[in-house]
Amino acid sequence: MIGDEGEQIGVMPPFEALKLARSKNLDLVEISPTAQPPVCRIMDYGKYLYQQEKKEREAKKHQKTITVKEVKFRINVDDHDYETKKNHVLRFLDGGDKVKATIFFRGREMTRTGLGRQILERLIKDVEAQSIVEFRPRQEGNTLHAILAPKKTAVEREKEREREAKQKAKQEKKLAQEKEKDKIAPETQKQPAPAATAEIEAPNPTSHA
Repeated sequence: MIGDEGEQIGVMPPFEALKLARSKNLDLVEISPTAQPPVCRIMDYGKYLYQQEKKEREAKKHQKTITVKEVKFRINVDDHDYETKKNHVLRFLDGGDKVKATIFFRGREMTRTGLGRQILERLIKDVEAQSIVEFRPRQEGNTLHAILAPKKTAVEREKEREREAKQKAKQEKKLAQEKEKDKIAPETQKQPAPAATAEIEAPNPTSHA
């Protein structure tokens, strides 16, 4: 038997334990039914359930739902369009999402599937620092696709952002201090130097015989 403050009360008959719980306007909850004898605790069960639900809600807030974002390419993609789509891929990966890079072949483009594979292999190489390849380019019907996943976990990305923020704050503080020094220095130079005081030597009196 465990009390409502977490103290060990010891072994006692069920009716006495229930009576003790009711005397405190609390509940008697069996927390380890398989133990010999079973272990019970005096608590406010309604409050306990509320706290558990609150913890679960907080945990869900910090959970990152991984989704698969699709980025579509064409086999005749020009360099500018390719760079734009590659940046989309990097942005999705940085956000913790997986990316499905897809190429659709239309009509006679089916005879140029090798070109599509080259585009996806180029993409994989360009983003290899931020991603891992879950599925290399593979073809299904008139579609060629590859699956990329973020290399860093959500926790690692959050720690990295915190380090970058601290480093940025440190640099800004240093820059502000340097500007303050530069501002003080000219003011110091403008102050006139104290005038030198001329020492006038009084003539020594001479004695006449």
